[in-house]
Amino acid sequence: MSIVTGKAWRLADGTEIAVALAEETAIAVTYDGTTHAVLMGSPADLEDFGMGFSLTEGIARPDEIDDILPEPVAGGIDLRIWLRPEAGHRFLERRRSTVGPVGCGLCGVETIEAAMRALPPVTGDCVISGADLDKAVAAMDQGQALRDATGASHAAGFFVPGHGLVALREDVGRHNALDKLAGVLIRGGHGDVIGKGAVVITSRVSVDLVQKCATLGAPVLIALAAPSSAAVAAADAAGIGLAARARSSERAEIHTHAERFA
Repeated sequence: MSIVTGKAWRLADGTEIAVALAEETAIAVTYDGTTHAVLMGSPADLEDFGMGFSLTEGIARPDEIDDILPEPVAGGIDLRIWLRPEAGHRFLERRRSTVGPVGCGLCGVETIEAAMRALPPVTGDCVISGADLDKAVAAMDQGQALRDATGASHAAGFFVPGHGLVALREDVGRHNALDKLAGVLIRGGHGDVIGKGAVVITSRVSVDLVQKCATLGAPVLIALAAPSSAAVAAADAAGIGLAARARSSERAEIHTHAERFA
């Protein structure tokens, strides 16, 4: 867990207190020695992040990745990812066509067409009941150690009806948390249940988070906050059941594919 100790002063009486802070550092995502993006994130579970980021950003499938090696460097971490030849060639072609800086969310994307790309149809057979949703939200609430210690993180988890919360990852960045979740599902051998469960996130839903869920193959997305209009349209087109403001089954709002909810 990425926590550092800092100090603060109480406004009421000026008393100095020790506080837990969520550690945030610069992470350079590097493929075959070429930097693709530099973003801010929590320096934990970086192998999961590298795997999930590569998949959800359309750079490489899990079987096209040879190695992931986080290396401390001056000012941050160089997350070195080594690709197999075919994926490496695709990455270089993508870099040649990219102009300007890149950042988190839609990394290395330079056109509107690429940003709003057509998504693969999600065909999983997951159906989430109201009781399932309440169990998923409760499990997420109990599993966020970084949030409990610092109050400064997002979380993404994966819930499978009948099995519970099979994985959870936290990060100061909402995109990073979802990428780390995708990575641990793949690296942890949960690939066979992705089509049978729901991604649960603590943040608002933007279109790029829906794109990541679709690329992962998750049929249901449950969010504690609200979605954007583009996110709703993307989830509808991809076949993803989207529930938002879902702090409880009584308050949840179903935006797309109601057949995925009982």
